[in-house]
Amino acid sequence: MTIQAESLPYLSAEFLGSLTISTSDVVDEIERQIIGQTRGEVWCAPKAVVLPRDDRYIMATLGVATEPRVLATKSLVVNPRNPERGLATLNSLITLLDAETGLPLAVVDGNWVTEKRTAGLSAVAARRLARADSTSVAFIGCGVQARGHLEALADLFPLQEIRAFSRGKGSRDAFCRMAEMRGLTAVPCDTAKAAVESADIVVTTVTLVPEPVPFLDARWLKAGVFATMTDLALPWLAETMATFDRLVIDDLAQEAQMSKPMVRPELVAGDLTGLVSGDVSGRQNASERTAFAFRGIAVGDLAVAGLAFVRAKAIGALGA
Repeated sequence: MTIQAESLPYLSAEFLGSLTISTSDVVDEIERQIIGQTRGEVWCAPKAVVLPRDDRYIMATLGVATEPRVLATKSLVVNPRNPERGLATLNSLITLLDAETGLPLAVVDGNWVTEKRTAGLSAVAARRLARADSTSVAFIGCGVQARGHLEALADLFPLQEIRAFSRGKGSRDAFCRMAEMRGLTAVPCDTAKAAVESADIVVTTVTLVPEPVPFLDARWLKAGVFATMTDLALPWLAETMATFDRLVIDDLAQEAQMSKPMVRPELVAGDLTGLVSGDVSGRQNASERTAFAFRGIAVGDLAVAGLAFVRAKAIGALGA
């Protein structure tokens, strides 16, 4: 007897892009699922990380939602040797199961979800911590995550100018061309200080492997700035982080389980759940320096992958 494997739907990056999921869609869904956690309708585990000591960064997240009724798990590998193989440095995959039965529903391109959810988490924080009239953004790091943040922030703020600094001038200049195609003025910078000192918003997406040596000084930032740090704040000089008047992280419970905090605990005003629920105050005045530092949380992957699944199902792409 021949046993044939059944086909499980795979939502590729190309297909996911065709769903035209907007920044507002992503941000609204992340916020909805964050509130779901406070109501006992969404459950997420702290992210798991493995460091094999060969510059790889291996991570997994797990989240369960009531609506849509999905269990999402993401597996991710960052390997700085991948470009030598003609591969992206970061590669990941998300599996979706029915949260009630455990039956498989779909497999989702994790790189697309990671880009969208990372920028989405920053955008959730920016809604409450950045000045609504922000017109300039500085990018430290000009890879995939920077491109995702450019798209999200340009959708939410009246941007006019971006300033870019990267260790690779090729990626910096390509990023500037991308910004110019959106009608923005793009300024390539030769130093990080030149990029950040006049910006309304600062985005740092420095690669975690190998671990970066701190080089960013928060004292360079002007009054009224908002900084979002996707890189565990590792590129920032720890002794300057007290410059921020209000600093929020993604998840206090998750952070408590980590061997080393991103920033000194006494500097942290709260987490993203508190910010969204209103238990933690957002920006208080126009001159306040605010920041959001994050590791990434399962609810972001869960929200974006679940949203994509619902959209795909709605157009009949997943069959009956």
